[in-house]
Amino acid sequence: MDNSQIKQLQTALQHGDYEVTGQFVLGSNYTFLVIVRHEDREYHAVYKPMRGEQPLWDFPENTLAGREVAAYLVSEGLGYHIVPYTTLRQDGPYGAGSLQQLIDYDPEYHYFSFSAEDKQLLRPVALFDVLCNNADRKGSHLLFEKDTHKLYAIDHGICFHEDNKLRTVLWDFAGQRIPEDLLAPLSGINSLLPSLEPYLNSRELAALCSRSESILKKGTFPRQPRDRRALPWPPL
Repeated sequence: MDNSQIKQLQTALQHGDYEVTGQFVLGSNYTFLVIVRHEDREYHAVYKPMRGEQPLWDFPENTLAGREVAAYLVSEGLGYHIVPYTTLRQDGPYGAGSLQQLIDYDPEYHYFSFSAEDKQLLRPVALFDVLCNNADRKGSHLLFEKDTHKLYAIDHGICFHEDNKLRTVLWDFAGQRIPEDLLAPLSGINSLLPSLEPYLNSRELAALCSRSESILKKGTFPRQPRDRRALPWPPL
């Protein structure tokens, strides 16, 4: 998409009318395929209503949709551009929830089937997950758009916890130096805080800043911990 098309899509997801056309049934939370209509154009998107979120013992209720939006804002704010456009809508068919651009990809091509060359492109996601404390980076959450082969990462509802919750299949770069072009933007994390305040609490924001400082200081991807489970289940 060019810049005008991206702007049109973003405006549509923010203000367009949308209706449910299908449901994704493999996840634990209710997730729907929707068509968004705006100014005689149609867009496919993914709608995750808050009322369809399954309660978690360690995350506040009805906050997962907001975390999806926060993940997009961090990805864009740091210049990684790996999370599809995501916004929070209050007027969904099943109430308030996140609305995310649908990416056209091959579901049979995922982390566990990626080529060696494509796996080398995953460093931005690996760093993003450490920063955002992603508690559920499965192999199927990494996709390459069909037409452009652009890398995207999805499903960020259980990120940003104040305690260390990192669970990911992405340990490929453990112990390696983080490329400077990925590392340098973390120094500006404080500038993102105002945009994140509607979606994360003060402790989570403070923990985000603390993780950023730690990553900058160490400059390397973390190694897999041995004192807790560090892989999601199921991994795909």
